[in-house]
Amino acid sequence: MNFFEQQDHARRQTRWLVVLFLLAVLVIVAAIDLALLVGFGMSGLHEGMTPLSPAGMAANMPLLIGGSVATVSVVGLASLFRIAALKDGGGKVARDLGGTLVDADSRDPLRRRLRNVVEEIALASGVPVPEVYVLEQESGINAFAAGFTPTDAAIAVTRGAMEKLTRSELQGVIAHEFSHIFNGDMRLNIRLMGALFGILLLALVGRKVLFHARYMGRSRDSSGAAIIMVALALMVVGYIGLFFGRWIKAAVSRQREFLADASAVQFTRDPDGIGGALQKIAVYSDASYLNADTEEVGHMLFGAGQKMHLFATHPPLLTRIQRIDGSFREADLKSLGERIRRERKSAAERAARASVEHEKVRPGMFDAGQIMQEIGNPQWDRLLLAAAVTASIPQQIRRAAHAVDWAPEVLFYTLLDRDADIREQQLLTIARRMGSDSETRVRGLLKAAPAPDPEQRLPLMEVALPSLKRHPPEFLSKLMETITRLIITDGEIDVFEFLLARVVSQYLAEAMNPHSVRTAGRKRLTALEGEAATVLAILAAHGQRDPERAFAAYARGFKRVTARDPAAMPETGPWIEAIDAAMKKLDALRNEDKKTLVHAMIDTVMADDELVVAELELMRAACALLHVPMPMFPRAGRAGES
Repeated sequence: MNFFEQQDHARRQTRWLVVLFLLAVLVIVAAIDLALLVGFGMSGLHEGMTPLSPAGMAANMPLLIGGSVATVSVVGLASLFRIAALKDGGGKVARDLGGTLVDADSRDPLRRRLRNVVEEIALASGVPVPEVYVLEQESGINAFAAGFTPTDAAIAVTRGAMEKLTRSELQGVIAHEFSHIFNGDMRLNIRLMGALFGILLLALVGRKVLFHARYMGRSRDSSGAAIIMVALALMVVGYIGLFFGRWIKAAVSRQREFLADASAVQFTRDPDGIGGALQKIAVYSDASYLNADTEEVGHMLFGAGQKMHLFATHPPLLTRIQRIDGSFREADLKSLGERIRRERKSAAERAARASVEHEKVRPGMFDAGQIMQEIGNPQWDRLLLAAAVTASIPQQIRRAAHAVDWAPEVLFYTLLDRDADIREQQLLTIARRMGSDSETRVRGLLKAAPAPDPEQRLPLMEVALPSLKRHPPEFLSKLMETITRLIITDGEIDVFEFLLARVVSQYLAEAMNPHSVRTAGRKRLTALEGEAATVLAILAAHGQRDPERAFAAYARGFKRVTARDPAAMPETGPWIEAIDAAMKKLDALRNEDKKTLVHAMIDTVMADDELVVAELELMRAACALLHVPMPMFPRAGRAGES
């Protein structure tokens, strides 16, 4: 399945989750009502009545209704409370498990390696760089991705994974977690946590009450025995909830793990990466198990968080390994125990080899079908390209993009005009609106490198985005106002300026309220043909100087949308206002129609078998507004174009 089909599959699983949750609640309500009938059903009955007779049931109706309402209220409110508590996104989940944020300028080589791997995969995939956390107290090999959307995503790995995995194995694990981001699993997992919290609450309460009640049971008065009886009833009902909770998690997560494993292999082109990580989990004594309580989060981990056979959230390790390497046998684990102690190549050697391999990558011809397959599932050469582009950025600029205090200035730096007079006006605007310190920093970046290359601007923006979230809202408002002022200084708005303004604005808005983001709607493309035609016409006009070639490019995309040839290319007027108005409506398309629209956009920009920077940046902006990740592609252009 491709990116769009996976998104739809995740939405269908969410609906099934709601159904299963309601069924589980009904069973729990029935169990509690039965316990109430057994414990209290005799009171108030007339002679000859039994609690389960029709007359007895009628007499006990207030008791049953009260018990049902109380149970539904406790489970429902607990679930809503848990979902509300997770509204801050993936970082909240990571911090709850003891995760510490990896600073962008960390000097620890293991953390730098981890962050570099995450950044390379994010840039290659065309999504914002997620926050990165380390679970310092966990020696097992494990990881997870959490969040509602890519804008608030967080990836966390255990200390054991950092220390025991090679760079290629860590890359395989991180690629596995990015697959969960692309396929809509993160939002599903967050909702699963919320839904199951309400069900599991009774089990947790039952455990605690029974644990403490055993001491009270030794007292000689009747209160201890009564409390034990109540605790046993809670425990029985609680384990019914626990049974259903684990069953739901197992039903939802197992096939998603197989899919993520396969996606990681396809992305990295290195079965030994993720396969080696799984094999090390099988060999090491602490495996993937965590010290923290993983009852809630077990379904979102890379490996099993605790030892469990019935309703395990993950397929057996050997099965996962053999899906990746069909020749692997359980007996091979013995020899692996010896091999993992041998020295592996250093990260520097691997990076050097990646640079050499990148020299072989050339901006070749890409067909629309190939590009469509790489949305949410980028290939190995995209990863090499991301590493090479990142390495081409001067070190001082790269460090600044990672720093919380310097990230705003990096965005300003990417917007500076090449004309000296206009650039001075922009610097004056920065000094007036953000202060002289901000202007001094931007001038320092200019001294390090006069201006970023066109293909470096987008990676710089994506690396700087996560740091912006750590600034207060009033600062971010001032930042967006300054960006707008810088963009309009020269009286024109180019494609990158439009891209940066829209992506940064959307990213910050969604990062503030991730739980309210909707990545797809229910609209059909047939109802929004006019808006689709507008976007395709703007793309064609930016990619072709010749009107006839522009119309040919537009016609190719239009036919993908409507299955008919256009009579003429529509007049769009001011292109920014036109594309803004169109994208607001097109974002409400259902996933299948978004797939058709993105395919049509690719058809349009690839009509002449050439990719130019303006086309790529505009398509990246349009896809971002559609909540579709667009992977990185080699820079292309026409003769004479800068």
